[in-house]
Amino acid sequence: MGKWQALLLLVLCSFLLGCTNENEMKQLKSDEQQVELFVSAAASLTDVMLELKEMYETNHDGHITFNFAGSGKLTQQIQQGAPVDIIISANEFWMDTLIDENLVKKDSKIEVTGNRLVLITNEQSNLTYSSFDELDSEQLGDIAIGKPESVPAGRYTKEVLRALDLWEEFEPNFIYAQDVRQVLTYVESENVDIGFVYESDALISEKVKVLAKADASLHESILYPAAITKDSQHSKEAEEFLLFLLSDEAQEVLGTYGFQKSN
Repeated sequence: MGKWQALLLLVLCSFLLGCTNENEMKQLKSDEQQVELFVSAAASLTDVMLELKEMYETNHDGHITFNFAGSGKLTQQIQQGAPVDIIISANEFWMDTLIDENLVKKDSKIEVTGNRLVLITNEQSNLTYSSFDELDSEQLGDIAIGKPESVPAGRYTKEVLRALDLWEEFEPNFIYAQDVRQVLTYVESENVDIGFVYESDALISEKVKVLAKADASLHESILYPAAITKDSQHSKEAEEFLLFLLSDEAQEVLGTYGFQKSN
């Protein structure tokens, strides 16, 4: 290789190295600008929120990281100082608790969506009920229900059964679950005869069938309030995500999963 060829090769290598370093710096800067939002959401929202996450991240800067659990547990985590930007509860009670304790920004609260309480059994079951008040304690064994103290679906179920004077009759049969998805799992695996879940949970499973829907007048409205936490360091980005959840695009996806508009 001649002297001029070697010099040309050296210049070319330097140029390519400079371009590579510049691209790496641009990528590093871009990554540094990406905000990660931590969102605690009710377990019943798991599937739809994961789809909405993909939609959001495709068209917006930043990343969404979800923590799914029962609303009571999510509330407790925030009370204990967990680093959360947004909470989406499955009822007003736990959101009001956080507002009263000044742990979320009251003026940021929105109603994301709604739902219905349904009675389910395994797809292979021969049980047939057309309404909640037809439940027969002599015909049923174990019944899955979310813990009323911490799981909104369990709280709604208790309200309905009390209104129908059935709570005390069936209380010995209850198997208490940590969240509504655990109730669904118990019914899918035939560990219980029936369970109480949201309509959106029943729709995602091919292993269960809906027997009856609760009379909405017998329980509090099933709403999913969301709010930004007081300690969030990304309030602007959190607000953008909440606005996205209210968009026609996001609401349409929520509808396909069995959720209902809250207004």
